[in-house]
Amino acid sequence: MKSMKNRITDGLLRDNTVLSAGMIISPAIICTTSFRDSLALVYAFSVITFFADIIAYLIPKKLPYAVRVIWTSAISSLLYVPVRELTMMIYPESVERIGIYFPLIAVNSLIVYQTQHRFLNLDFRELIGNLVFYILGFDIVVLVCGALRELIAYGTVNNKVMNISMTVSGAGLPFGGFIILGIICGIYRKIRSLLSSGED
Repeated sequence: MKSMKNRITDGLLRDNTVLSAGMIISPAIICTTSFRDSLALVYAFSVITFFADIIAYLIPKKLPYAVRVIWTSAISSLLYVPVRELTMMIYPESVERIGIYFPLIAVNSLIVYQTQHRFLNLDFRELIGNLVFYILGFDIVVLVCGALRELIAYGTVNNKVMNISMTVSGAGLPFGGFIILGIICGIYRKIRSLLSSGED
């Protein structure tokens, strides 16, 4: 049986939302064209997901699955409104560039799926631990993708010019996001495989 520590760190290491489960993959590909855009996405995703899941945990578990999903989606959608306004104050250009993918994070699969199938079976302390590490797992992948794509495509990171001799503009396009995320996935799976074999 898994220890509590292992269950809590699953979202970061063993069951990363993007790299392992393949969830919330579209924003990780389309919206990470720069580090700043990634920061805007991470900010909104983290705040909405954390508070939506905490509130959703309080919904009576005896309610039918469909009703719980509707309530959870409604809660996250309500949270989206003030979070978007705050994000617009900090990262206005990024929110515009992210476009339709920005409101879609309010009903991301970590909120809708994991809340109903994983988090509701935990006590509150475990819920907080799991939630933090699942969010961190997404955040780290998005920030790494954003930094790498901006560096390769434009020779900058967070708009700061880096000393590289060659850029590949395609890294800033969706197919570049697929390639870079695929490479990160491969590295992640290799590390996870090595960690798993080390535990045997």
